[in-house]
Amino acid sequence: MTVPSPAAAGRLRVLSIAGSDSAGGAGIQADVKTVFALGGHVATVLTAVTAQSSRGVHAWWPLPAAAVRAQFVAVVDDLGVDAVKTGMLGSAEVVDAVVELLAPLHAAGVPIVVDPVLSSTHADPLLAADALDAVRTRLLPLATVATPNLGEVRALTGVVVTDEDDLDAAAIAVLALGPHWALIKGGHLAGDAVDLLSDGHSALVLRGKRLDTPHTHGTGCTLAAALALGLARGLDVPGAAQAAKDYVTGAIAAGYPMGAGPGPVDQRWVLRLFE
Repeated sequence: MTVPSPAAAGRLRVLSIAGSDSAGGAGIQADVKTVFALGGHVATVLTAVTAQSSRGVHAWWPLPAAAVRAQFVAVVDDLGVDAVKTGMLGSAEVVDAVVELLAPLHAAGVPIVVDPVLSSTHADPLLAADALDAVRTRLLPLATVATPNLGEVRALTGVVVTDEDDLDAAAIAVLALGPHWALIKGGHLAGDAVDLLSDGHSALVLRGKRLDTPHTHGTGCTLAAALALGLARGLDVPGAAQAAKDYVTGAIAAGYPMGAGPGPVDQRWVLRLFE
């Protein structure tokens, strides 16, 4: 009797490489909740620990690169992986290690979603200054899809986005760094919640209703994790991006208060459809 692999049994495997949010709203915790709610299995490689609340990041510490490597090898060698999502990496040493570890998966065609996390929702820095160039020149070229927000676009490319018309220039600048697709998150613009997906040849505007809620902590992590699972399912990039956009819009609508600051989005909202 042949025991089916997790993927063959229908349980798709997403590997999240990210930092821990001690408040549970973003980071690796958001990735775990997202993939679980959408029916996948998530394995994790922890890159950093934060002391974080709803009010902001009080402190953070990167893990040693050796610890990152050991987690990755243990998980990938045993469980395998159908898609990867990276988030907070913290230090240049960790970025370099992650690049080396992901290169064989990239060569094998495993989808990789890079969320180039530079700071928290409260603008607290989450990437060492000396690590930015490694993200720009070494990590982004491995990405199937890069998902920067407008602040990350500016830091990575120098392009300043002030309105929806600027999103195309932002996507072109990000694509010049090497990812196959760029999903520019325009959530901080006025008006509708508009994101732009582009591969440099075709573009898809992902438009959602602006929701009047402060409870948006974990939005970017949730979007990228849902996108990774969509790619693991075999959806093409536009299809996976649209599905992720729809999912995160529902999670924002279901966001809830937790703590004195902005609360988290609710990745469980899809499960409540069955309650």
